[in-house]
Amino acid sequence: MKRFGLILLSVLSLALVAPVQAQEKYPNRPVKVIVPYAPGGATDIVARIVGDEFQKVTGQPWVVLNKPGAFGMLAIEEMVRSSPDGYTLMLGNVSTNAITPIIYAKKMSFDYGKSVVAVTNLIDVPAFLVVTTANDFAPKTLPELIAYAKTNPGKVSYGTVGIGSYPHYDMAYFAKRAGDLDMRGLPNKNGAAGVIQDMLRGDVQAAFLNVASSAGMVQSGKLRPLAMVSRARLPEYSNVPTMQELGFADVGTVAWNGLFAPSATPKPVLEALFKAVHAALEQPEAKEKLAKQNFNVVPNKSLADAGEWLAGEMKHWHTITEAVKIEVGN
Repeated sequence: MKRFGLILLSVLSLALVAPVQAQEKYPNRPVKVIVPYAPGGATDIVARIVGDEFQKVTGQPWVVLNKPGAFGMLAIEEMVRSSPDGYTLMLGNVSTNAITPIIYAKKMSFDYGKSVVAVTNLIDVPAFLVVTTANDFAPKTLPELIAYAKTNPGKVSYGTVGIGSYPHYDMAYFAKRAGDLDMRGLPNKNGAAGVIQDMLRGDVQAAFLNVASSAGMVQSGKLRPLAMVSRARLPEYSNVPTMQELGFADVGTVAWNGLFAPSATPKPVLEALFKAVHAALEQPEAKEKLAKQNFNVVPNKSLADAGEWLAGEMKHWHTITEAVKIEVGN
């Protein structure tokens, strides 16, 4: 009789637990996604496109919270300090989630590598190494730019979207790899649009600019592409060689946006999130909107693959930041 009572109690317990587990299926309430930039930028645009489709797939809102400042550290910290339940995430990019954790590691009150996990990469966008055509700037190929910089030390300036940004590191690393070229970096606080204006005036002669922001100026002939930062030549610019073809395979950044979560988030939640985001990216409307922005949809194959991808990015940027010392200030 006692044994029968224990069995009955176990059955009743399972009956009570099952509805609770069903209620806890992820997601069952709005998901907050922190974006480390103001509304309207590329990262914010990606967050909102993915979010629209995520809501259709899951039936739950994807609430974008813009939290710019401190090179992404404010956004990272808010996510890390949140409950690791899959309901507070961060959508960041190569600057905020690969470079900032390295060059500002001492300013963080937590270990980024142990506190943050990659859910998946989302998109990437190829870039050009371009030069201005203003003032009849002569170089028409990458070797010609290198030769010009060598014979005119200190007279070639390059544009960046900020000190310590990946375009800054990219050009500084290119200058080092091309023979310690004497080139000056000039940051513009207005981002890629500001750099383009500097180039149109001839205030700076060269820059790494992503295709999304610079294609119009390239097509109009106001900027001259010398090389492409991409896995392969793009059909629309088949005459522009890649950096790999020109002997600089490790120079230049294919910018990306990825989704991140607190590392203590339970794996079943991460798996459910991974599947939901993949489904969102597969929606025709998402593909169409991202393609209009010249973004490539490049999700990881699995959570493990996402972890390997982020580890590879961190390793790459450790190499770059060790090779090129840039004073980023406080």
